[in-house]
Amino acid sequence: MMNRPPLYWQSKLVLLLVVPAVAAGVVLQARWWAVNIPLVAMWAMGLSVLLGLVAWKAGTATPWAAATGTAIAASMAFSTATYPYMSWQTGLLPLLTLLVLTSLATRVGLANQEEPEAAPPHGRNAAQVAANLGVAALMLHQSVLFALERAGVLQISVMKVHGLRGVFWSSTIAFSLGLAALAESAADTVSSEIGQVLGGAPRLLTNWRKVEPGTDGAISWLGTAVGSAAAALVAAAGALALRGGVEMFGIALGGGVFGLFFDSLLGATLERKGWLNNDAVNFLSTLSAAGFALLLLLFLPHTN
Repeated sequence: MMNRPPLYWQSKLVLLLVVPAVAAGVVLQARWWAVNIPLVAMWAMGLSVLLGLVAWKAGTATPWAAATGTAIAASMAFSTATYPYMSWQTGLLPLLTLLVLTSLATRVGLANQEEPEAAPPHGRNAAQVAANLGVAALMLHQSVLFALERAGVLQISVMKVHGLRGVFWSSTIAFSLGLAALAESAADTVSSEIGQVLGGAPRLLTNWRKVEPGTDGAISWLGTAVGSAAAALVAAAGALALRGGVEMFGIALGGGVFGLFFDSLLGATLERKGWLNNDAVNFLSTLSAAGFALLLLLFLPHTN
């Protein structure tokens, strides 16, 4: 196999795009909630720190990755919080669903490998966390003003932006885009872990030729099916927590499945040529999921 450049600059670029924006958002939101509704600030930060510590102590994330994950979780918690506050009615529920599904898929994959590969000694790094969860955090962060509006703090109806067919940019739309990105991240990880060990001989998406399991851009029927199921579970958890109903579920699922195939397309083309590394592929795939969800919101008829 031809040696490919590591393209570390792409991983650093992903971190640069995600971490400063998320961190700034967390600081601003935490300050507002702490001053106005301290209970929300305590619960959101406490649960987010707990998730980060569990990931670190379980060996699934490096210390910096755990810190990045904590910031992303806190951003999701704050951006989707409403008052009266219920901790499970935030972005933490679909995030937790994603973490459980991907952890189980990884365990199944390792258990079924004929020759288990040595796992990284310290788990995922910060760039991997940002690449998989950063887009969701950035999409959800756009809804913080609307969360404050629902709490009766702000009146910002004049800030709504008109779209095609009378669609408005609102908290529901922002939630749908972020949820689609989360659904894609779950679908990608679950399909890769399960498909490589149980999916049989996969095929390359671009020409449908059989290739070795683990080949960039390769897909299998089983991997696609379990990945789509994972996307559905995350979308369902998010629609329930964020009170988005069937429409939010469908939009998020559609975006997640689209992103899953887009990930394979990038893997079969740009990643195989050495033009993109895995972090860049994951970031762009979650971004494509959010983009496809936005197209669905703009062009499909809506109940509202």
